[in-house]
Amino acid sequence: MLKLSVYQSNGENELFVRKVPEQLTPVSGEQAINTILIDKSHTYQMMDGFGASFTDSAAYLIHQVLDAEQRGELMRKLFDPESGIGLSLLRNPMGASDYAREIYSYNDLPENETDLELKWFSIAHDEEDIIPLLQEAVRLNPEIKLMASPWSAPGWMKTSGHMIGGELKEECYQVYADYFVRYVQAYAGHGLPIYAVTPQNEALFVPPHYPGMLMLPEAQSKLIRDYLKPAFVKNNIDTKILCYDHNWDRPDYPLTVLEQAHKDVDGVAWHWYGGSPSAQNEVYQAFPEKEVHFTEGSGGEWIPAFEPAFSNVMRTGIEILRNHSKSFVLWNMALDEHNGPTVPGFGRSTCRGIVQVNQQTRELTYTLDYYALAHFSKFVRPQAVRIASSSYDSIRSVAFKNPDESVAVILFNDRDQAENVELKLQGEDILSFQLPPKSAMTIVIHK
Repeated sequence: MLKLSVYQSNGENELFVRKVPEQLTPVSGEQAINTILIDKSHTYQMMDGFGASFTDSAAYLIHQVLDAEQRGELMRKLFDPESGIGLSLLRNPMGASDYAREIYSYNDLPENETDLELKWFSIAHDEEDIIPLLQEAVRLNPEIKLMASPWSAPGWMKTSGHMIGGELKEECYQVYADYFVRYVQAYAGHGLPIYAVTPQNEALFVPPHYPGMLMLPEAQSKLIRDYLKPAFVKNNIDTKILCYDHNWDRPDYPLTVLEQAHKDVDGVAWHWYGGSPSAQNEVYQAFPEKEVHFTEGSGGEWIPAFEPAFSNVMRTGIEILRNHSKSFVLWNMALDEHNGPTVPGFGRSTCRGIVQVNQQTRELTYTLDYYALAHFSKFVRPQAVRIASSSYDSIRSVAFKNPDESVAVILFNDRDQAENVELKLQGEDILSFQLPPKSAMTIVIHK
């Protein structure tokens, strides 16, 4: 006898609500049926997890603005697999990003000074808010994996002399590789192993108001092949190296790096701010032995209101996973009532966090991104394997077999009208129902 767990979201008054099958709307005989066939014999990628980022801003809001009771409840709701949504992968900036209260690296020096031996390297900044939260997250969910990406090298390593703009100096490739080694070692000293790094966040975008660094594909290939990977090997570091870490619209970049530094790259990291998820498949088909990861996508005011905002995470998340990604990571774990804090001079922020922490009232609000992410993260556990499922323009689907043999199916009705759905597993009828327009459902099938 199969046991079903069903969670449905249908508008802001019904976000991630648990239901029994008898509560679902029955199929309408006047409409065609979308048959979703689940086939466990056809398998794809194994999942690492779902999550977001403890940016400096997010960590400050959660660790310092919330009181201990609020913080404890939030961390459980984020990371506990039973009482929360079981987030299992965190991708953190190495130093300041746009969402930081100040510009900083782990080796800041006065102008015109250098530190090739990294004598002044320190992660003291992270020990204040970020590391305590990471340690608590790992305590709540020991399966969590940690990724790290720099927005910029320390200013003295760059042609601009500052963390804003510029490129990595030719003579600083080795010390920058050593900088990564020191970071991984320092975090390991706090009981936080780093699962993967990328050499540069959004390497083709050089922002004028916050940390960034141009790194063309040939430069990234050289950094990985000749410096970063050898430094990891020399120091017995098994942290994975993912290249690119930018938008879907430039698949030529990771293809170049994979050609030039093939054996030293473990996979490709992608963002959603340009292009389409099919780029992941394009690169995967060329290099099927390399991992696919989705490491950043932010909700924001450019996707306002419930329907577009929630729909975007559901629709795009399903397509990301159907295009071989082992991870699905959104952006800021928390932002305030002004979508900040941001670095000085950043201007108006339009991003949205997984939660909102109001700095004036200390009110904590779970955003649409939290509930959309929950449809994936709570039921698709680390080491789950994606299995074949029918998917249509009307009803999008993705399915997984978990380590405990349960099957999780995520559905999204992308139409403006209700659609009939029939779910079959290995040819056996599981469930028939009507899915309201622009609504999501996760069904977990237990033996």
